[in-house]
Amino acid sequence: MSDTPAISTEQLAKDYGDGFGLSPLDLVVDAGELVLLVGHNGSGKSTLLGLLSGFLEPSDGEVSILNAPADSVAARTHRSYVPDEPILYNDLTMWEHIAYNAALHNASGWEDAAEELLENFQLTDRVDDLPARFSRGMRQKAAMIIGLVRPFDLLLMDEPFLGLDVAGQNALVSILGDLARAGKTVLVSTHQPNLTAVASRCVGLRDGGLVYDGAPDMDVISRIIHG
Repeated sequence: MSDTPAISTEQLAKDYGDGFGLSPLDLVVDAGELVLLVGHNGSGKSTLLGLLSGFLEPSDGEVSILNAPADSVAARTHRSYVPDEPILYNDLTMWEHIAYNAALHNASGWEDAAEELLENFQLTDRVDDLPARFSRGMRQKAAMIIGLVRPFDLLLMDEPFLGLDVAGQNALVSILGDLARAGKTVLVSTHQPNLTAVASRCVGLRDGGLVYDGAPDMDVISRIIHG
């Protein structure tokens, strides 16, 4: 396991000018950790993920991914990000999405991995369909497969369990646990109870500030979410 932190922030902040955002945050996440990011709506979870993904520019502070600035090419090479709203092209089939993303990131041996993911998420028979024909849950599964098939050391996911059926939820819990055991770092914004069994850590936000950093305990998580 690498001694280089997968995520490191120093006084990282985002000010939208409306009372929402992220207060100055110091956070270090080591390689191989599976971290739950929890908090009520508007607590700053999506903002933090946006800053870590490089899609948002901080108002203050610093953020690095494996010692590279979050918005750098090096960070993008190490990181895969699955946002809460799936981004899919309606003129590409499921398989074409996967193949395009694999080629974009120079993935090798991606076909076998893609087929296994499609089977795990029960989308094998929809591989030639266009996303316009997918339900919300199917679009979520498709976005996750696309994000998982590319090479990465750090996986960021924003509310990936929303819209998933029970089988999809169980498949995702198993996949994320396997990734962490393989040394990948995973940061997931979710309240999914099943994931606490495989998570190593929980980070809680409230009103843009850090209120908890410790063991993933459902009673604690419930208090963070509901205040």
